Amino acid sequence: MTAFDPHHQPVALRLPLAPGTDGHTYMGCDAVSALLRAIADACRNLADEADPEMIARVIDLEADALDCRALALIRPRLTE
Repeated sequence: MTAFDPHHQPVALRLPLAPGTDGHTYMGCDAVSALLRAIADACRNLADEADPEMIARVIDLEADALDCRALALIRPRLTE
């Protein structure tokens, strides 16, 4: 069983994001590919876990980190 590392930094924190002129946040194809590979890697690393919910939580952490970064990037535009 793999122990959860509370100091884990989500991969999504290292992906490049860019604000669009339409108020949305965008990622390049290479960043999307890196995120998908990180998700696949997490699934492989946790494949022996008896609790499939743990795998889902790790993926949710990545998604939450990406959502937070995207909102922080476009927030100044939302208040204008």
